[in-house]
Amino acid sequence: MPLEYTSVENLQKSYAELQKTFQEGKTLPLAFRRAQLLQVARMFQENSVALADALTTDLSRHKLEIVLPEIGPIVSGAVQAAESLEEWNKPEKPQVEAWRSSWDTTIYSAPKGVVLIIGPWNYPYATTMIPLIGAIAAGCACIVKPSELSPSVAQLLAELFPKYLDRTAYRIVNGAAAEATALLDLKWDHIFYTGSTVVGRIIAAAAAKNVTPVTLELGGKSPVFIDAENTDLELAAKRILWGKQQNAGQLCVAPDYILVPRAHQDATVEAFKKAYKSFWPHPKGSVDPLSEMGAILNPTHHERLMKLLGRTKGTLVHGGDTEGTRRIEPTLVADVTTDDALMDGEIFGPILPIVPVEDIQEAIKIIRERPVPLVIYVFTDSENTKDKFLTSTRSGTLVLNDTFVQLGVYEMPFGGQGNSGYGSYGGKFSFDTFTHRRSYINVPAAAEPFFQSRYPPYTEEAFEAFSAPVDIKIPDQ
Repeated sequence: MPLEYTSVENLQKSYAELQKTFQEGKTLPLAFRRAQLLQVARMFQENSVALADALTTDLSRHKLEIVLPEIGPIVSGAVQAAESLEEWNKPEKPQVEAWRSSWDTTIYSAPKGVVLIIGPWNYPYATTMIPLIGAIAAGCACIVKPSELSPSVAQLLAELFPKYLDRTAYRIVNGAAAEATALLDLKWDHIFYTGSTVVGRIIAAAAAKNVTPVTLELGGKSPVFIDAENTDLELAAKRILWGKQQNAGQLCVAPDYILVPRAHQDATVEAFKKAYKSFWPHPKGSVDPLSEMGAILNPTHHERLMKLLGRTKGTLVHGGDTEGTRRIEPTLVADVTTDDALMDGEIFGPILPIVPVEDIQEAIKIIRERPVPLVIYVFTDSENTKDKFLTSTRSGTLVLNDTFVQLGVYEMPFGGQGNSGYGSYGGKFSFDTFTHRRSYINVPAAAEPFFQSRYPPYTEEAFEAFSAPVDIKIPDQ
């Protein structure tokens, strides 16, 4: 079934209805939030086969690559949020000075309001539903716009939402650039966007007109450093290749390029060849159309990736074959320099350049000279190497000895820094994203004796009393 776009008139109507719902307080009771969160879990549990089939239709993803990073974390995440609602929403009582201990000083978790989530095509369930779980838990009303580039997924979500969720509070809106522009013209209380840096800038600029807070989950070139003398090289190659081949490398946290000491480049190549053979034991040089490799988004993206391979001055040491216009064999390119075409921007495909370096210092220098990445991957058993990357680099996340950060890791925030975005989500961090920490005090009349000296007419005695903090002793060091 083709994707049905939402008319601008209907999306504006949906926005108005959600505003009314939120103003009436329908989304505030914890019982309502819990019921809706459990419905999210049921929606993905009861329709897991149909949801997987839709994503396979759009991107030829294997069912394991759907349930592991997307459907599983959504079901468990929604249940976890439902069970954590009371804890997450519990008012905080900060410690205060004794003289104002009777003021009932409290910090409440208040929903931001009516929010918008705009998702990408590559991981269309996780990047829309995990933020939505946070928005529901926070007590917000929400419109979700899936990507039109994953049409089967977007259409299925549009059909499932009203069957499971309260349509006066949560809606799917489908469309392309015109519909997205119309959405951005509205006044939201928060916008959550996952996608490219180019579109992220457009969304941030549109949000700024209404002083709307934004979460941007973007991408970038996530580097890998292999500390070859202090790691199991074959295990590192296996884990890096696994992370790179997920969804044919079309993933914001995919390993983008490898930095390895020059003396160990050849051994690294051989380790990758061994890992490749263990993953896909079909005859060398062929690409099985029925293999478990994911498909490239479309012929245009396929052409861009093939042009990159044509422009590189590195040495193609493995892979590179294609099947049609939507499949490229995972490809390893050695002897890549920092000014190579493969280092211009995020590859977002199954091409993995190896940049030989002299040592860890040169690797860190290369990383620091580039925009802050979403993730830095380091393979090492050395505490010294770990500490150098912790103290000398910046990134949204630093991962040691594995790749492919999973959004199901609820205990940690997932998000970028600088050019790779800002804000975070996952588990309670999704809840925090859509929550305003509202401070509260109740100043009793009995506190009036403490305030007498603040009123005019001002006196020298009052000035000296209030100046006391200026004269506190500052430690020497």
